[in-house]
Amino acid sequence: MAKQPDDDGRKLIARNKRARYRYEVLEKVQAGLVLRGSEVKSLRAGRVALADAFARFRGDELFLVNCHIATYDEASYNNHEPTRSRKLLLTKRELKKIRERIDQRGFTIVPLSLYFTRGLAKVELGVCRGKATHDRRESLKKREAEREMRRSYR
Repeated sequence: MAKQPDDDGRKLIARNKRARYRYEVLEKVQAGLVLRGSEVKSLRAGRVALADAFARFRGDELFLVNCHIATYDEASYNNHEPTRSRKLLLTKRELKKIRERIDQRGFTIVPLSLYFTRGLAKVELGVCRGKATHDRRESLKKREAEREMRRSYR
């Protein structure tokens, strides 16, 4: 089941924790999703995995690839394919801006979270650069140090 709304009216469905570990997020963009009815029902039940998902341009349009939305059992023959590509809804200006960033070497578009806003499914995309192994270790050490500081203040 989806969680309760946040302060800004979002109902969080899923968060991509692996993306924040593997990538350095440089820019965030909110995009709508083109979904079928059974996909929306599965999202409301929280049956989605963003771990291996990414966004890719096909022509002038942006698609979410490898996002696994589980089939909805009650949908019978109207069910969807779990890992199909889903079109992302962005303005032409946003698409152009993202395309310019992606054309630079080493950048990728990764979904950071999936949520409902006023009943509409949205995905938060991050324009990211991959972290090297030593950067990952460094961020883990920094997080552990912050935890220790918070514990010592208590």
